[in-house]
Amino acid sequence: MTKPQHLSSHHRNTLAKIFEHPVSHNIEWNDVVSLLEAVGTVSERRDGKLEVRLGGEVEFIEPPAGKDIDAQTVVDLRRMLRTAGFGG
Repeated sequence: MTKPQHLSSHHRNTLAKIFEHPVSHNIEWNDVVSLLEAVGTVSERRDGKLEVRLGGEVEFIEPPAGKDIDAQTVVDLRRMLRTAGFGG
């Protein structure tokens, strides 16, 4: 897995959790947002979703009801990060 040096150790840990198998169920939303801000461009839309621009791709991610993201969000993040060159 690519572990860019410009990312903090906290961001690298969040990135590792996203790519863990089986899917980790304790990845905090705030950590994900911080990572995405470090690797791409993030803005909040009027509907509450985050617009994430990363590696030429645009995704709209709905914040979770609780503090942790769900398994489908992990799968979506893996695809997006892998496409941008951040995954294994």
